Amino acid sequence: MSFSKHMKDKIIVTGGCGYIGSHTVITLITHNYEVVILDDFSNSNPQILDRIEKITGTRPHFEQVDLKSFEATEAILRIHKDAKAVIHFAAHKAVAESIQNPLMYYQNNLFSLINTLKAQENQGIKNHIFSSSATVYGNPSTVPITENAPTQRPFSTYGNTKKIAEEILEDFTNSQSEISVISLRYFNPTGAHESGQIGEFPTGIPNNLMPYITQTAAGVREKLMVFGNDYPTKDGTPIRDYIHVVDLAEAHLKALQRLLDSSATQPLEVFNLGTGNGYSVLEMITAFEAVSGSPLNYEITDRRPGDVPEMFASTELAKKVLKWEATHSLHEMIQSSWIWEQNLRNELDQ
Repeated sequence: MSFSKHMKDKIIVTGGCGYIGSHTVITLITHNYEVVILDDFSNSNPQILDRIEKITGTRPHFEQVDLKSFEATEAILRIHKDAKAVIHFAAHKAVAESIQNPLMYYQNNLFSLINTLKAQENQGIKNHIFSSSATVYGNPSTVPITENAPTQRPFSTYGNTKKIAEEILEDFTNSQSEISVISLRYFNPTGAHESGQIGEFPTGIPNNLMPYITQTAAGVREKLMVFGNDYPTKDGTPIRDYIHVVDLAEAHLKALQRLLDSSATQPLEVFNLGTGNGYSVLEMITAFEAVSGSPLNYEITDRRPGDVPEMFASTELAKKVLKWEATHSLHEMIQSSWIWEQNLRNELDQ
């Protein structure tokens, strides 16, 4: 068709109903991409599709699929073989659960990646963006952490699935020249869309600090447990690099554009996604209290196994190569998280 060059590029987003996935879908739709979401709702809710439509005015195409099945994955990618790229978010991500049930995590997180790559290869879908994590750095010897820092065995099974996945991607890209991959290593995603319609909705006790704080403030949890105040940091509590989920979504857009423009210089490129600023747990509590206007009930308890004292990103490579940097402030992260939590509680109470 002569119109083809004017048609919107189709992008497959696995796990597109999840926290980071749904925010990225919104960014893609608003930049005129045609989005196909693949999800099995194991860690998300079908209502997300309604909310994406409400925010963007467009309902993304949706396929419910178990990516652990190669046949099912292949069948869907065959239908959508005109897609230009796959953005692969689909994964289980609860750290404590991963330690208790490692085989489920290895099976889900690695089979889904392998099946997606095999189906992409078979159907000629040439670009892949992988959702990775700063956990691949283990306990880093220096901060800020650059992409050249050695990866180490992470403490949790979840973290190790990301490290192994990156090794799979390295071997895969070395073995063939058709598919280009960008792996994005997230530091600590937080915040919610400015509409207050979507955000992080963890199952069980949150692993991430911000939903633990907001659930405590909302009365869902009695108090926030602060795991250790004897770390070698400014106030004894661990320091992390918190990044707004909308900034993360923008980084996926930049990575996608780099792949579609054939600008990547390596078959596998890796980028840190953070702000370059580290905040301690106590600093986060103080900042939240300033936003909410009320004190937060918290208790200092023993260290949590596997927590490292300090992690924050070197952001230079993403700035230079992806032309991306985080723009949302800590105040915006906290305020949007609190608005989302309050909206969520109001809905659940009705």
